[in-house]
Amino acid sequence: MWVVFALLAAIAAASVVTLSKAGLKNVPPSLAFAIQAVLILLVSWGTVVWEGLLPEIGKVDRRSWLFLIGAGVLAAASSLLSFRALSLGNASRVSPLTNVSLVFAVVLAALFLKEKLTWQIMVGAALMAGGAILIAVGEPDEKAEAQQKNGRPETGTTIYEANPNA
Repeated sequence: MWVVFALLAAIAAASVVTLSKAGLKNVPPSLAFAIQAVLILLVSWGTVVWEGLLPEIGKVDRRSWLFLIGAGVLAAASSLLSFRALSLGNASRVSPLTNVSLVFAVVLAALFLKEKLTWQIMVGAALMAGGAILIAVGEPDEKAEAQQKNGRPETGTTIYEANPNA
């Protein structure tokens, strides 16, 4: 059953990339990320309440809190960086490269979680990395690249600019 949920998550993630890229057309990446983050917050805590798990929060041990907080900070950083990349590049090239995280996850799981690396996992990770790199460094569509802006709408600023326009 985990395979079904994993594939559904992959379809949802692909849809998120597509919708995010479309939404970034006239919105600075940091604002777009903040809007999505609020919705994630509402849905996640709504699910906790719906499932009656709110009392369980007091049972979470200190070590788990540290891991979950660290993961949350990194998830937010990853999303913010992904939004910035999407605002600058084509989704069809950005998404495969950001998904090299799958390869990093395999390596980190082996190093820190002591998960075994089989030859199938290593070959699969190599193929994923190679495919992502091939897509990312491939020749861009010149017409699409010419239409790209500097990563933000004509008005407004982002946190990434050293000298924001007034």
